[in-house]
Amino acid sequence: MPQATATLTAPDPSPATRRGGDRGGGSEFAPLLRTIKEQGLLERRAGWYARGMAVNFVGLAAVVAGLVLLGPSWWALLLAVPLALLSARVAFVGHDAGHAQISADRRRNRMIQLVHANLLLGMSQEWWNDKHNRHHANPNHLDKDPDVAADILVFAQHQTAGRAGLRGWLTRHQAWLFFPLTTLEGIALKVYGFQALFAEDGPYRNRRERLVEGTLLLAHVLGYATLLLTTLTAGQALVFALIHQMLLGLHLGMAFAPNHKGMEMPDAHPDGASWGHLRRQVLTSRNIRGGFLTDWFLGGLNYQIEHHLFPSMPRPHLRLAQPAVRAHCRTVGIPYTETGFVESYRQALGHLHEVGEPLRSAA
Repeated sequence: MPQATATLTAPDPSPATRRGGDRGGGSEFAPLLRTIKEQGLLERRAGWYARGMAVNFVGLAAVVAGLVLLGPSWWALLLAVPLALLSARVAFVGHDAGHAQISADRRRNRMIQLVHANLLLGMSQEWWNDKHNRHHANPNHLDKDPDVAADILVFAQHQTAGRAGLRGWLTRHQAWLFFPLTTLEGIALKVYGFQALFAEDGPYRNRRERLVEGTLLLAHVLGYATLLLTTLTAGQALVFALIHQMLLGLHLGMAFAPNHKGMEMPDAHPDGASWGHLRRQVLTSRNIRGGFLTDWFLGGLNYQIEHHLFPSMPRPHLRLAQPAVRAHCRTVGIPYTETGFVESYRQALGHLHEVGEPLRSAA
């Protein structure tokens, strides 16, 4: 969800792309950009998003009403499932707002993102924007993309050096542990946001911005706790929260996992340093084939190539841009990677398994 932290310039008006990309009329990207603009695919779809947000809010209100009506019943825990699905919709809207996909007005996008990220999800807008900006600027670059920095998981074999004990065990089995670990992502997003809020070198530009975000994060925690503790017993509330957050983390992990894992890494490629915007985004990204259900479940991120090339493109236009992008890649001789839903996870997990091989061999 990039926003104010981006500073560089590039063809696409999205902040994420402004951090780096092909510039100049003679680039490989320029002809594709002209085609996309001529088709009107960078024009905003505020009405489409407004309808989607209205449906989300109705769904959230229905879950709240269900909790109130059911009261302290274990049956109420079933509502954690639709709440997780709705929370993922909220996350996708927040993501799109940060990319300026919803409105051409920066302030309006910021307000939408603050409501969806901070208030409804308990995730810091600016923490996410800063992190996601760097990802879009250099996807899959081990030294520049925070999404592939060595942490609990590692994404290149040289990152396994010196990992022992618990971290070594996690790396040896990271392919099998990937989805169980993603169940913690919903909680981790909240923790990282609060950590950034109190960090001296956090992404906030001024005290007022920090105060606004902190107030909304606190409102989320208090509102969420109040809802559960006033409708359920303490034990039921805890179990409900765990189910909700774990399913949300799993859902988000399933949306993000296949996008770049196992794809080209620019810093490991002989000519990766010279890649322009087109090659940097296409060669590092993977699309997932599917229809309406896939688009809905993955929040449009199944069109990862189109999204990375045109981060400010409204979500419903991504599938419309795909034929032009695929044709252009064929013309300039760049591989366009698209695979099925299950196969995408097989490739991503296969890469994680391969990365952990040195530690398994040494064990």
